[in-house]
Amino acid sequence: MNATQMDRKRVKLKEIILAVRGYNMNRISWDQYFMAQSHLLALRSTCTRLTVGATIVRDNRIIAGGYNGSIAGGTHCIDDGCYVIDNHCVRTIHAEMNALLQCAKFGVPTDEAEIYVTHFPCLQCCKSLIQAGIKAVYYAEDYKNHPYALELFKQAGVKTEKVEAKGAIDVNGKQKKDFVFSLLAQLEQNGLGKEDLLELEKQANQIFEN
Repeated sequence: MNATQMDRKRVKLKEIILAVRGYNMNRISWDQYFMAQSHLLALRSTCTRLTVGATIVRDNRIIAGGYNGSIAGGTHCIDDGCYVIDNHCVRTIHAEMNALLQCAKFGVPTDEAEIYVTHFPCLQCCKSLIQAGIKAVYYAEDYKNHPYALELFKQAGVKTEKVEAKGAIDVNGKQKKDFVFSLLAQLEQNGLGKEDLLELEKQANQIFEN
C-alpha cells in the first residue's frame, strides 16, 4: 500500500469515528427514549422464540416495565426449552402483561397511560391493554398483527403507532466497534505511524466506552 492509499484509509477511518461520535451526541426523542427502554428490557427475556420488552409511561415518566418470560421462580425456556402447545409457548407471560401486572401488584394506576412495546401486541394483550385504560400503543416491529386487535384498538379509541428503533439504541454497536478496530489493525500492518495510530485508537476507545 502506497502513502496515498494509506492517507485515504486514515481519512476514511477518521470519518467513521466522527460519524459514530455524532450519532452518540444526537439527542433522541421521547418516543425513541422509551422504546430504547423496551429494547433493554427485552434483553432480560427468557423466551427463546422471541424477546419482547414493554414500558408503560404516563406524562413522560416510566411507571412500569416488563419482558416476556416465565413466572417468578419458575422454569425458564432458556433452560428447558419452550413449552409449546398449538404453536404457542404456554410457559411465557407476555411483556405487556408483565408490565400491567407490575402496576397491579404495586398499586400504580394505568388509566390514560401509554405503552411502548418492541413488537405489536397479540390479541389477548390488546384486550388487556384496553381494559387497563392504556390510551396509546407504540411498537417498533410488526409481529403477526391480528386484524381483530387492530379493530378493537380502533373501537376503544386507542392510538397505535409504529416507532422506528433507529436512533433509540445502536443495535449494531459491536459490529461497528469490530470494524473500526479491524481498520486500525490494517493501518498498523501497512505502516501507519505509531503516534497517529495511538491517537486513532484513543478516539475510538473514547467513543465505544462512553
